[in-house]
Amino acid sequence: MENIKFTNLERQKTIGNLESEEFDLVVIGGGITGGGIALDAASRGLKVVLLEKGDFASGTSSKSTKLIHGGLRYLKQFDFWLVKEVGSERAIVHKLAPHLVLPEKMLLPLIENGSYGKWLTSIGLKVYDILAQVSGDDKRKMLEKKEAMKLEPLLPKKILNGAGYYAEYRTDDARLTIENIKTSLLFGAQALNYAKVNDFLYDNEKVAGVKVTDGTTGKEFTIKSKYVISAAGPWVDELRSLNNSKKGKQLHLTKGVHLVFPYEKLPVKQSVYFDIPDGRMMFAIPRGKVTYVGTTDTNYNDNKDRVRTDIADAIYLISAVNNMFPDINLELDDIVSSWAGLRPLIHEEGKSASELSRKDEIFVSDTGLISIAGGKLTGYRKMAERVVDRIAKKMEEEYDTELKECYTEKIFLCGNVDFKKFKHVKKYISEVYDNIKNEGFSKHDAWFLVTNYGKQTEKILELYATIVEADPYVRLAKAEVAFGIDYEMVQTPMDFFIRRTGRLYFDIESIRTLMEPILKEFQNKFGVSNDIVQGWRTTLEEELKEHSDFSLERG
Repeated sequence: MENIKFTNLERQKTIGNLESEEFDLVVIGGGITGGGIALDAASRGLKVVLLEKGDFASGTSSKSTKLIHGGLRYLKQFDFWLVKEVGSERAIVHKLAPHLVLPEKMLLPLIENGSYGKWLTSIGLKVYDILAQVSGDDKRKMLEKKEAMKLEPLLPKKILNGAGYYAEYRTDDARLTIENIKTSLLFGAQALNYAKVNDFLYDNEKVAGVKVTDGTTGKEFTIKSKYVISAAGPWVDELRSLNNSKKGKQLHLTKGVHLVFPYEKLPVKQSVYFDIPDGRMMFAIPRGKVTYVGTTDTNYNDNKDRVRTDIADAIYLISAVNNMFPDINLELDDIVSSWAGLRPLIHEEGKSASELSRKDEIFVSDTGLISIAGGKLTGYRKMAERVVDRIAKKMEEEYDTELKECYTEKIFLCGNVDFKKFKHVKKYISEVYDNIKNEGFSKHDAWFLVTNYGKQTEKILELYATIVEADPYVRLAKAEVAFGIDYEMVQTPMDFFIRRTGRLYFDIESIRTLMEPILKEFQNKFGVSNDIVQGWRTTLEEELKEHSDFSLERG
């Protein structure tokens, strides 16, 4: 699969092209839903442009639990439709990008007076297997206490009655988003980050395009389009207000927080989905050098552009972990990183944050603006299909143009050239390790490259070979930066460290080492002033502090 140039180095030319063309569809919102819509619509033959006000995946789509999972807890709410849809989607998304969507066994401890009893769990997981069409080794197993303790010695022996053992998938949500967007380019879509839609164009009282502010220059430009879909997540209602169509159902935002610990502080052998004393459930997920835990579910009415983990969130999560694992004694000082994100759910009167349905909804205004909200990371492809089906119907009725049916379940994402199964990914990781070990790299480094970039690792290693730099780690990071700037629309060091590589969450120490050489690399690539570099440095230092410093003065 070719790497298409996707860069902000030619930004003004890109904007000029967007202004001069008319599109079939503008998609607002560069998260996983918008990325999925762009790919679905472009692959069916529509002329598409995707616009994102910040960086791609900078909202909810880089701050989820990073699981492509079947929503076992929705069985408790008798939401069988949702379990069936997201359950069967897991296997499809794994097939599309097996390097990014990794099989992960999940242990569900059954404890005295816990949420899940033995009989109900056995039935529930069986129903889950049937609804999600789970086959082979992935089918659920019920474990006796002794077997469960052997798999996870950290479990509470005194109150443990056994465990359910079943299959889920772990992902990097921001990488999944960028690969969907890049794959849409192969079908002719265009996409721009740092492009904020601040109003709509109208023709005969129908939406006919958008007014956009370029976040890098502050200049305004317009894009004409037959249709507009807003997939702006937590910002959907703002755009409905601009369009004077915020009527009926509205968003209900809830905050979810995750904490990251060094693996040795919470050395779980596989992912665990466990009870919290207040009746909720929580995940502990090992990932490379770290284990992360989450999540909270609290109502949120504050600044949507600055969602923070506060001390109360951190204490709640730490208490829950210490309560479940008797040998673990986590403290605030043990947190190495964290993230907090918003779920754009649909408001339902009288329901608490964690009772709200995760189902998506589509709103269509009188002026023709289509908005989609709600839903789950796992269901992004089906959400895209549903909303593009609406556009297909309109294209047929209004322009007598028939579109193809959705076939995104067959479109492999960028980075997956010939991975048929996960074992092929593992084999490729070994090959990459053999290639780079003489430079002093570890197996973890090979794993990191392949689970981030898949076969695009080869391009990064080609770039690595051209860079003059004594330290191999700095050299590799510079090769990643070069790839990100040329092929992944990286505009700032934050895009690189947070969303393209996940380093802020999963390898925060590396940022402290790499910050200066990478800032220099950005300065060289973009030809910017020392003042701009200083601004980036300050922002990065603030991000490091905000995500990892939980001293009690923080407040």
